[in-house]
Amino acid sequence: MCVIDRSGLADFLRRRRELLHPADVGLPDGVRRRTPGLRRDEVAQLAGMSADYYARLEQCRGANPSEPIVASLARALRCDLDERDHLFHLAGLAPPMRRAGRHIRPGLISLADRLTDVPVSICTDLHEVLWQNALAEIVLGRRDQQAGHGRIAWRWFTDPQARDRFLEEDRPRHSLALVNDLRATYSRRAGDDDVVELVHGLLKRSAEFRELWERHEVAVRRFDRKRFVHPEVGVLHLTCEVLFTPEADLKMLAFFPTEGTGTREKLDLLRVIGTQDFRTSL
Repeated sequence: MCVIDRSGLADFLRRRRELLHPADVGLPDGVRRRTPGLRRDEVAQLAGMSADYYARLEQCRGANPSEPIVASLARALRCDLDERDHLFHLAGLAPPMRRAGRHIRPGLISLADRLTDVPVSICTDLHEVLWQNALAEIVLGRRDQQAGHGRIAWRWFTDPQARDRFLEEDRPRHSLALVNDLRATYSRRAGDDDVVELVHGLLKRSAEFRELWERHEVAVRRFDRKRFVHPEVGVLHLTCEVLFTPEADLKMLAFFPTEGTGTREKLDLLRVIGTQDFRTSL
């Protein structure tokens, strides 16, 4: 069993933090930075943890970090795969396998960070959301609320509330698209434990999923038009462009306003009032 290297972990976190500039992670420069790189509270914000917890890690104190915490830190600090694996070892954890995984390359996050005026989401080939920008949190829902079994497809077919943001007449089409896309992943990664667990679990839990799965239709989603219902501004008409990594293990979904629908103005409004509502509800 691996043992945490607290001093090594603290040193690596501090050095990675000092190498990054605010612009590298989509943050404003601010004023009068007394030390190079990001501040501790900025790293904590990017990783989705408290500033106090992160500070204790850099001070060789506190509880041992979990796998999700280390993965979040690797993304926040823009670690490449080698640096991510090193970070896991320092934390006394086995690094994830280097296949259809959960690690987002720094360049992909940098690209996503620059798309501030449209909702952007990064997810795995099993529809597990790993990262969202602030506008996606408002339009699509908070990432922790989407989790369920860890994947959008699981919650879609097992929790009726997952469909609340979609117009009722659009839901059958969305169900079919989810299943057809998942069928392509199942074929490409046949036998992988995470794929088998998800598909077999849905076959047991959902009659709708079983019926669609038995059609044996395959279609990878690269483009889609969606209509989301937002309680403040009503229906949002969005055109979804899907960008894949070379290994097709991750995909970035960018939701652009569909021309001629008035959605551009609604998104601009949500960027102002919606972000304020979201932050005060935490």
